[in-house]
Amino acid sequence: MTTSLLWIPVTLAAAAAQTGRNATQRRLTETIGTVGATQVRFLYGFPFALLALAVMNLVTGEVVPGPNATFLTYALTGAVTQILATALMLAAMRERAFSVVTAYTKTEPVQVALFGLVLLGDHLTPAMGLAIAVATSGVLLMSVKPGTSLTSSGVKPIFFGLASGAFFALAAIGFRGAILSLDEGSPLIRASTTLVWGLGLQTTILLIWLGLFDRKALMASFKAWRPSLGAGFLGALASQFWFIGFALTTAANVRTLALVEVLMAQAVSHRFLAQATTRRELAGMLLILAGVGLLLLAQR
Repeated sequence: MTTSLLWIPVTLAAAAAQTGRNATQRRLTETIGTVGATQVRFLYGFPFALLALAVMNLVTGEVVPGPNATFLTYALTGAVTQILATALMLAAMRERAFSVVTAYTKTEPVQVALFGLVLLGDHLTPAMGLAIAVATSGVLLMSVKPGTSLTSSGVKPIFFGLASGAFFALAAIGFRGAILSLDEGSPLIRASTTLVWGLGLQTTILLIWLGLFDRKALMASFKAWRPSLGAGFLGALASQFWFIGFALTTAANVRTLALVEVLMAQAVSHRFLAQATTRRELAGMLLILAGVGLLLLAQR
């Protein structure tokens, strides 16, 4: 496999690690609440990101690149918009419209492609655009249940879901912009450096926020440190692979291929929760696979 295609296995590894992290966080919500479970990915993931960067520095001998003003702007943008995206997603889910929220937040690849083109000048071919559209339509088909529609849950879930997808897209663009703005280093060391800064900023922001407005959730996350470590490790591992992917190719490529996470989550639900797969969901899966196949063919 050529270096130019390394983003494919890297992205697949990121999606697998994120599926595991989501499952771990879902269990944590039962003991420490939604906010507490959300912040463990940052608080407990940060030390693992620092350790990974230190090991890479020792093994490769590369100097860790120092930040510049452009890097800090992009990194802060990525950190803040990812937190806002998560908050908006949770707010939408509180409206009891999980499937519809999933559909709207998974419009992220489309928004990533647009933001990447405008803000970073990332190239988007017609074949890539078609792949993004096909894969995203598969997610929409899987998410909307029979007897419902994308508008059946009211205006709030629509607004929150689309806004969440937009902020997730801006986060991806922010972190890719930060990686590209570093003056030196291999893609691996630049990605790892950006991850440390991103998680560090997010940890600081959330510690201050929870310390001021939700100390109960903060203390609960400290008490549940053992399962939180698992979520933090998987979160840092997933982010490590996401960022390496962003260093190797456009954010649109990474986030479109990342839709295989939907298939992985479906497999987990089928295996451990004994949930049957409907024809609609099967059709959606086939569209996602078709979109991913088109994306990979577009790289040739």
